[in-house]
Amino acid sequence: MPGTEGNGSKSSLTVAVLTNVAHISAPFLSVFLIVHLSAPVLANVGGSSLSSNVMLLGREYYQTGFGERYLLFIPLTAHVASSIVKRILNLRSAPPPKITSTLSLAAYSALLVFLPIHFYTHRVSPTNPAPPIFAVGPSEVDYEFIKIGLARFPWRSWILYGGLVASVMLHAVEGAQIIQASRFPSWKLRIRPRTRKIVAGAAAVPILAGLWMLSKEPLMVFASLAERYEAAFARCWVYRF
Repeated sequence: MPGTEGNGSKSSLTVAVLTNVAHISAPFLSVFLIVHLSAPVLANVGGSSLSSNVMLLGREYYQTGFGERYLLFIPLTAHVASSIVKRILNLRSAPPPKITSTLSLAAYSALLVFLPIHFYTHRVSPTNPAPPIFAVGPSEVDYEFIKIGLARFPWRSWILYGGLVASVMLHAVEGAQIIQASRFPSWKLRIRPRTRKIVAGAAAVPILAGLWMLSKEPLMVFASLAERYEAAFARCWVYRF
């Protein structure tokens, strides 16, 4: 019927637009990840000193008024929202990827578990002006903050860092395969699922190895600042039990 065909056409157009939004926002997030994760990777060669310098330099990209809003938060919101709405719309026509697929599991675990905890403990909580935190400034939150977390809350920190890195790398590799297949089908580059997991694991190794190197360094922070760091972690329920 004409009405049904019209609705189907509108739905297909909407799905196509949402697909474009999800794909276009992905490179912005990829650039952020490269900048953000280069710091722990470089800990393998330069320790916390080099990592802190690289992190502070990277903040000029993603933690300015313009950069954070337009290069991180807006692309992240667009990527997540378009993917969710597309999944809902696809329920009426073609079945979307299973929620148990690697792509979906990695996305939901990062979005609902690891990313909120990471953002709260590393960005929101240190800015609390109440004692004993007293609003740790951005210039004070360097890789000594990470080292305190690894030293004082070892198993929780490793689970959270490991889970975040693993879920993000898996989602990135799976998503890259989808974008390549839809945007550049002539390349005919089809990577098997097992190989994609190996690639994601290989990408995660230098990041986690850098954190391991940091965990083996002695703490180089004043006791008073270390207490403020610990208090910032302790504001999150994960670090209180």
